[in-house]
Amino acid sequence: MIYFDQAASSFPKPSTVGDAMVRAVNEFGANPGRSGHALSRRSAAVIDEARQKIANFFQCESPKRVVFSLNATSALNQGIQGLLINEGDHIITTCYEHNSIRRPLEKLVKDKGATITYLTPDKTGKITAEQLEKELKPITKLVAVTHGSNVTGEITPIAEWGELLKTHQAVFLVDASQTAGVLPIQMKEMGIDLLAFPGHKGLLGPQGVGVLLAAPNVQLEPMITGGTGVLSESPHQPEEWPYRLESGTLNTPGVAGLLEGLNEVTKIGLSTIYEHERALAERFINGINEIEGLHWYGPQLGEERLGVVSFMIEGIDAHELALILDEQFHIAVRAGLHCAPLIHEYLKTNNSGLIRASFGIYNTAAEVDVFIDAVNAIKVGLS
Repeated sequence: MIYFDQAASSFPKPSTVGDAMVRAVNEFGANPGRSGHALSRRSAAVIDEARQKIANFFQCESPKRVVFSLNATSALNQGIQGLLINEGDHIITTCYEHNSIRRPLEKLVKDKGATITYLTPDKTGKITAEQLEKELKPITKLVAVTHGSNVTGEITPIAEWGELLKTHQAVFLVDASQTAGVLPIQMKEMGIDLLAFPGHKGLLGPQGVGVLLAAPNVQLEPMITGGTGVLSESPHQPEEWPYRLESGTLNTPGVAGLLEGLNEVTKIGLSTIYEHERALAERFINGINEIEGLHWYGPQLGEERLGVVSFMIEGIDAHELALILDEQFHIAVRAGLHCAPLIHEYLKTNNSGLIRASFGIYNTAAEVDVFIDAVNAIKVGLS
């Protein structure tokens, strides 16, 4: 099987990821921080090391502001719904957003009476800081944006957005689901207040772990309350981070795997990962560019982009095409709206959906060439 669904979950994983998870289960499968015995301390040490390395990697000011969750969706919900948004408050986001941002924001409209402005791309697919500046208001309380589109591979200039927002009260939340482990992200330098990402994509870790990073100035109400292992005598959720937002037993095997994934990303290097994935995307685009009736979407050749290419072939349903690629050519891709319906509305592909190919650090040029041949063969078969 050739796996080109890296934007959903990276695969394969480094062998060290699975090894670390097995060790956590077999050698010290105790609750971290809940007991004073040796196994609990060993679990806690893994969690603490992961917090510290994640904080350093993303320039989060304190490891105490590194909060573990189930996935990016739960991290984004905690970041968005944990803010004190009131009736009449204004929010800015974009039509590139995954439903993991859009739906929590629309819930604030429904439950709190907030208002939302959705920024749309210019004809080149970009949304600039100048567009953001035009929509900022004194009542804007939150700017929430994806760093990289999971449909087109477009990259948002978050450093420019963050610089602009340093002089504004709005909280700046960045969804790094497609870019953590691929592009450099420095929270403090870029003016990011909240940063959310999963462990199972670019960071090469397992499913079941997400992370929310928060700047010191951001206060959040916990979405879930319960046991934290500290201040157990109190009927109220503790104020101390990260415990305030981490009720219940953490996924220690998952965090152990994420730690090893992060170590592998650090070893390979972000620039190497980004350039490899971008080169594969451009190789694919060059290979399909002349196929009649095929349309691909996203940044043009030579522009910055993620290793994500979405396309369609006239006369064939996207889901049918994905099925043919899977069953006849053993190539895994994703078909549909990719949980990002607004960008499909913008592209006018919301009725048909698109095929998305997304490339990872372990994919090869030879695999891309097989993919190009398969797409050509399917197109010839339709003629």
